[in-house]
Amino acid sequence: MQMRVSTRFSDSVHILAFIEIYQDQKLSSELIASSIETSPVVVRRLMSTLRENGLIATKKGTAEPKLSKNPREITLLDIYLAVEGDKQLFTLDTNTNPDCIVGGNIQKVLGTYYEDAKMAALRKFNNVSLQDIIETILVEQKAKKVLK
Repeated sequence: MQMRVSTRFSDSVHILAFIEIYQDQKLSSELIASSIETSPVVVRRLMSTLRENGLIATKKGTAEPKLSKNPREITLLDIYLAVEGDKQLFTLDTNTNPDCIVGGNIQKVLGTYYEDAKMAALRKFNNVSLQDIIETILVEQKAKKVLK
């Protein structure tokens, strides 16, 4: 059985970067969805969440989303918290045998390491702005053109 990992966070960063990079164009949910290779419904849902959390401004019936703040002022942590809230980064299997040495202790032990890893990730997210992501995307695109 393969576990499905959420792409809400990365898709939301994608949407925000797309809005900023293509800010002088009409930006329908269909156009943005074609970049993410997802459905326009998914894009509209994520944009609604981003709007509710003060990261974008939209006008009903128009294809003109805008960032609500300068991309230097939006951190990956802001985006993560907007779309994932306090969702766990890692999930413990709570269905283990409490009478086994491993099964009886694994949750407490892994839980500590998982929390440390989560805090390290959130601290890193807080130090990376949307502008950093956008600039890196543009550098990568320029390198692709030069290397063709």
